[in-house]
Amino acid sequence: MDQEVLSAISRRVKEEGYARKLELKLMELSEGRAVVEMVPMEDDANIFGMVHGGAIFSLMDEAFQASCNSHGRVAVALDVNVVFHHPAEPGLKLQAESREIHRSNKTGAYEIKVTDENHVLIASCQALAYRKKERLPFLKE
Repeated sequence: MDQEVLSAISRRVKEEGYARKLELKLMELSEGRAVVEMVPMEDDANIFGMVHGGAIFSLMDEAFQASCNSHGRVAVALDVNVVFHHPAEPGLKLQAESREIHRSNKTGAYEIKVTDENHVLIASCQALAYRKKERLPFLKE
């Protein structure tokens, strides 16, 4: 495991404006795996008072981004399929765990699950990343 890569990604997530706006927090990061948390508030709710699907997707996408780039090469989303299983309530902490289930030289496949603080499955996702040849641009040469 390359600690330089993991530290650089963790630092970049803390600096990322969108992650700060939604208060997405990277809790764990290792090669091919990431855990991100958020506590959605009332202003993250949709017209029915449930946490907006876009907020839940953003949580999953942040975990996906961290896990698929954890090998030190630029990786970008090719396809993301989300299933919403249960409505999330504002004020309850949500956690997304992204796990790499397959990686080749050109692609990586990930399974992402979102649960609330009561361990209720909120959403699940299958995601595919395209792995470029370039190293992450924010790594030291």
